[in-house]
Amino acid sequence: MDKLGDMDLFVKVIKNGGLAAAGRAVGLSPARMTARMNGLEQRYGTRLLNRTTRQVTLTEEGRAFYEACERVLAEVEQAETRLQAGKATLSGPLRITAPSDIGQQHINIVINQFVEDFPSVEPYLYLTDGIMNLSEQNFDLAIRYGVLPDSNLISKRLFHSHRVLCASPKYLEKKGVPNTPEDLSHHDCLALVRVVEPLITWHFQQGKDNNQQNFAVAIKPARSTNDGAQVRRWAVEGAGIALKSYCDVADDIKHQRLVVILDDYMQDFHKHSLIEGADLHLVYPSRSYLPERVKVFIERLTAHFQKL
Repeated sequence: MDKLGDMDLFVKVIKNGGLAAAGRAVGLSPARMTARMNGLEQRYGTRLLNRTTRQVTLTEEGRAFYEACERVLAEVEQAETRLQAGKATLSGPLRITAPSDIGQQHINIVINQFVEDFPSVEPYLYLTDGIMNLSEQNFDLAIRYGVLPDSNLISKRLFHSHRVLCASPKYLEKKGVPNTPEDLSHHDCLALVRVVEPLITWHFQQGKDNNQQNFAVAIKPARSTNDGAQVRRWAVEGAGIALKSYCDVADDIKHQRLVVILDDYMQDFHKHSLIEGADLHLVYPSRSYLPERVKVFIERLTAHFQKL
């Protein structure tokens, strides 16, 4: 009893629009095709197809079985691809969008190794600190900070992060260290511009529960840019204070190119994110079958950020 073969044949009948056409595709006579479909229906004790001399349509039970067959066949194909495991097994375009800073520091590293292992994959990395529409722009996946609004997308956390205020030792030696959020009005602040709107209101929270205090400080930017990586470079160069994701500046802090300030406050660009956090997420369309190259790249990304 070849269940998998019958499933494959059943799917071919639907995709080819009839028994005769499917039979021609696989080299079986109409009589043999009819016998195979009759045997399939008898096995499960239900009618799967409505057949006339002109067309074949699915019953309700047939539609459910067809969808299940597609899932099973896709899983088998993916398992076979993994077993073959050659460098040429993955191929085709891979479209990724990510924030500028995280893209240059981390995503690019994963892409370089991925292409070395699978040279037939053609990656496209679009760096932006704005939010791209994955479906309209035909992206396979996105890397985003913060909480994903209700949508039809799947979100997977890559890295538990938070926002930090930071500046270079050179800047702090020259301008002094702010002790409260209000002190930022006397400092050079570096602003990120998102979709032509400067993020110039920085939110702070200190304490918890009944002792919780919230602050919203409107900064007057000394410099502005739509590129998060440029904000970090300016901070490292001593141009001012930046509000950044810890993931972006962790290496700079480790090597003392940047120093964290006001670290007894929770910080973000938006009030709601103070509680919900600024974690790094992997986002991709909610569809039944991801291409194998996308699945393997997601695995590589996940492994990379687990090491940080």
